[in-house]
Amino acid sequence: MAEPTTPRKWAWLVLFTSSTTLVCCALPILLVSLGLGAVSASLFANLPFLVTLAQYKGWMFTGTGAVLLLTGWLLFRAGRACPTDPELAELCARAYLWNTRFLWASVVIWVLGLAAAYLALPIYLWFGNG
Repeated sequence: MAEPTTPRKWAWLVLFTSSTTLVCCALPILLVSLGLGAVSASLFANLPFLVTLAQYKGWMFTGTGAVLLLTGWLLFRAGRACPTDPELAELCARAYLWNTRFLWASVVIWVLGLAAAYLALPIYLWFGNG
């Protein structure tokens, strides 16, 4: 029986890359909003790669968005077909279902990170000064 290892590895890569946007940008804003600024400062002090991610967040969001677009194209492109062997067809269908779930979870994470990184402050300032 063949195992669909490659699609599963691809799905985990997509989920990991989109999660970095959440960790770098949404988590610190959430912690500060909840009054846990010291926790956020401690995270940045003890995990210096978070500072690097935050410094290059534009590139990170662009790269992660490109990976998500590529994954969406690979999943939903025309002409994509599963094998005719019933056993392999079931494995292919199951891998497609899980990859689709991972893609949409990753898109939600990416959008949350994008909103936290680029929209939270303008929205706060817009409504805070009104």
